[in-house]
Amino acid sequence: MKQIGILGSTGSIGTQAISIVENNRDKYFIDFLTAGTNWESLLEQAIRLGVKKIGIADISVSDKLISNTPDYIEVYTGMDAICELVRESQADLILAAIVGFAGVMPTFTAIDSGKSIALANKESLVSAGELIMNHAQTKGIDIIAVDSEHSAILQCLAGETTDAVEKLILTASGGPFRTWDKSKFGSISITEALKHPNWSMGNKITIDSATLMNKGLEVIEAKWLFDMGANKIDVVVHPQSIIHSMVQFRDGSVKAQLGIPEMSVPIAYALAYPRRIAMTGSRIDLTETSRLDFEKPDYEKFPCLNIAFESLKSGSGYCNAMNAANEIAVAAFLNSRIRFTEISTTIEHVLQERDWANVTTMESIIVTDNLARKSAHNYISSLDK
Repeated sequence: MKQIGILGSTGSIGTQAISIVENNRDKYFIDFLTAGTNWESLLEQAIRLGVKKIGIADISVSDKLISNTPDYIEVYTGMDAICELVRESQADLILAAIVGFAGVMPTFTAIDSGKSIALANKESLVSAGELIMNHAQTKGIDIIAVDSEHSAILQCLAGETTDAVEKLILTASGGPFRTWDKSKFGSISITEALKHPNWSMGNKITIDSATLMNKGLEVIEAKWLFDMGANKIDVVVHPQSIIHSMVQFRDGSVKAQLGIPEMSVPIAYALAYPRRIAMTGSRIDLTETSRLDFEKPDYEKFPCLNIAFESLKSGSGYCNAMNAANEIAVAAFLNSRIRFTEISTTIEHVLQERDWANVTTMESIIVTDNLARKSAHNYISSLDK
């Protein structure tokens, strides 16, 4: 049996992973679970699954968790303790499903302690891609993609050699505002932005999908996962979200991975890699798939995608700062402090404020992240006045 630790067990990816484990108890055993603030769901999961070690990142809810937890379950509180839990764990594979920069340190710790990674936390590679990939290579650790787009590329590359690849093609749904006129973007509401046409996700990633920043983050993630330059990564808008991504080879052939727009298959593929496990659920009926459309992204309407490409070309410090600024801007939008269009202008302001030097150590990555967050907070506060 494969032992698994889940970082971010109460989120969308974490809960789906748990369902897969529950349907395959002869194959998987959960060694530990962690969550950010949702202590009640975390505790329910642990009791139901018989997990004896859990971690909560938000220390403000730790007393509630501890007072309600049975004695046989050990509780780790705070991010430092969660990293300790990861290091002590006997897990063979860590599912990194924490959202945002908060996932960087636990992911790095898992690699440092010799554990393979099923990576759903794209921000780890956006903020610290060079450091994480170099450390994984040094440790001989596998990093297996969980995002549907990167899982699709991984599947398309099976049996192929790197030198045969001409281009990676990431598909994007285009989000809820693909057909909207740009003049309406200033009045986009939170409710409208959270209505993704195809995918069911958490609030932060749903807003990122609406701005196309999510696709920009995935471009940077693909660069590190597959060792490809920005000039070899394309984005194509595919509204139906049936083709999850493609690989174009030097002979002109293109491989595509198709599936319904939901995450259980890429999660299961990462957990079982390089094998596959039997999955119940919906299948594509190609006779009922009336059309597959493709469009070029509109970089004028969705500047965040271009910001990501430019940040990748500018260096790791810019990618780190961009990610931090985006997290602050998305949170501000969800709290009704800025307009939808001001997400991108906040990020642009932060990136233009200083020369964001390349970051190659964890200390410099954390410093850059903090500086960019402070800059974004200051800019948003100036908009309030």
